Amino acid sequence: MGILSRYGRFFPISPGSPRLDLGEGNTPLVRLGRLEELLEVQLWAKVEGANPTGSFKDRGMVLAVSKAMEEGARGVICASTGNTSASAAAYASAGGLSCSVLLPSGKVAKGKVAQALIYGAKVVAVKGSFDDALKLVREMAPQLGLKVVNSVNPMRLKGQMSGAFEICDQLKDSPDWLAIPVGNAGNITAYWAGFMRYLREGLIRKVPAMVGFQAEGASPMVSGTFVDSPNTVATAIRIGKPVNASKARWAVKISGGFFEAVSDREILEAQMRLARCGIFAEPASCAPLAGLFKLKSQGRLPKGIKVVMVLTGNGLKDLETPLGMAGDLLEVEADQDAIREVLG
Repeated sequence: MGILSRYGRFFPISPGSPRLDLGEGNTPLVRLGRLEELLEVQLWAKVEGANPTGSFKDRGMVLAVSKAMEEGARGVICASTGNTSASAAAYASAGGLSCSVLLPSGKVAKGKVAQALIYGAKVVAVKGSFDDALKLVREMAPQLGLKVVNSVNPMRLKGQMSGAFEICDQLKDSPDWLAIPVGNAGNITAYWAGFMRYLREGLIRKVPAMVGFQAEGASPMVSGTFVDSPNTVATAIRIGKPVNASKARWAVKISGGFFEAVSDREILEAQMRLARCGIFAEPASCAPLAGLFKLKSQGRLPKGIKVVMVLTGNGLKDLETPLGMAGDLLEVEADQDAIREVLG
């Protein structure tokens, strides 16, 4: 049962609205005891890589594409660093719509490109940045009669509120901090709105501090200045001009949170730490964990607080980066002595 069935009363849908359902949402909230000892906090991971296409994007996309169908759109279009394209293509296919995707050439993980293509999308690589691709999408969509399903579409953010609903339902309360990667800045805004909605409904007592983490090479929310040529191994957040920047700044400010930047090295070290706890998440997802360790080292992480990290995408989406750190495959003869030797 997807989010439109479970949380439909919070969304702008009517009894006659199409209700796509790929079983999105209801993702695990995993307690990370080994990391809690190191960080001296209570720590959970919201594993969004368990969504149908392997990322959090499915939460907003199911609503955005359902509403596009209701409005009679013949197709959808998006710019993407990868996860949006996979999700848009899957839900468009499920709804019988066409899907067109513009990607920044050479800067999207191959697994994500493969997803978009196999779901049937028309994928165009643009010689430019994600921000260039999004500008083109917004200009061309009306000419082509297509619905934009990037996070400039308000239905995307409304659907993504469901992540906050689930965390509160799973914890029976809200955490003290929500630690989340920030790229186009839509998800942090959506989570804040979701917590606010539950607060107004009387379902929680407080809204957590929204703490957003960016990669140093793509950190306009930290520096306060847009980045023309963002660069980071965390391809999902390689965005220099977030379209939801002003909303995100407001959400962070009013919740008592902040933005922090981490290096690529810190991100990859965090990815390995998380993997040693049994969870494989793509590099962008690991920016919050990298940030928590950075804050701990600086004495800026309050002891004992409840922290939920949003792991936005599955590690299988971006294999090229972690394979360089994971160690080599050991190949030997089919012989017990040879195997014992390499296994020590």
